[in-house]
Amino acid sequence: MWSSLKPVTADWPQAWVRERLGYTPHDLGLFRAALTHRSAGSANNERLEFLGDAVVNMVAAHQLFAAFPRAAEGDLSRLRARLVSREPLAQIAAELDVGAALQLGAGELRSGGFRRQSILSDALEALFGAVYLDGGLAAAKPLIERLLAPRLAALPAAAELKDAKTRLQEYLQGRDLARPLYVVRAVEGEDHAQVFHVSCRIEALQVQTRGHGASRRRAEQEAAAAALAQIEARHAQAGS
Repeated sequence: MWSSLKPVTADWPQAWVRERLGYTPHDLGLFRAALTHRSAGSANNERLEFLGDAVVNMVAAHQLFAAFPRAAEGDLSRLRARLVSREPLAQIAAELDVGAALQLGAGELRSGGFRRQSILSDALEALFGAVYLDGGLAAAKPLIERLLAPRLAALPAAAELKDAKTRLQEYLQGRDLARPLYVVRAVEGEDHAQVFHVSCRIEALQVQTRGHGASRRRAEQEAAAAALAQIEARHAQAGS
């Protein structure tokens, strides 16, 4: 296990990159920058993170395009978000022990920044950017594909990634029914901790549900999910 506070030596972090990424770096400066958070110095990973974000999205898009030949553009976008958004990238970074290799400022070390999702995902993207600059797409693409492969294989069907409001609207459109009506019934709490109460009404089906959440959107999603559950329950009863 690497210490979170590492001495910066001439060969750091060559051994870590070889062991964890299976890649032999040529320009160690790129990887030092990739593993340096902005709290630890000006030569940090922000620019590499910008580049790595584009590289990982391109590779993921290519993988998804091949793996889901019948998926529409919207479905592919949702699948990519599931594959390479902050949370899954942070999970990959944690599995690689990226946090233990990071150079962090004293404040980030005290607050546990080496475990924070945003810091881990940004560092992983920066590493991808470093590999791309150091070895080109021929080096970056197989590395990213290898790390994404288990999550790509575990992705659900594209339709399952649609949110409740989208699924409800598609259900109604498929039957030439009007869109549901969402109405904010109440807003409770202080500005920094509001709770929205929303109703969802589908006149043609005589369905009305309610939802609540920390934003109007979340409350509408909950109400839409409840409406879908009602509709599915009716179908089940009709079929029994």
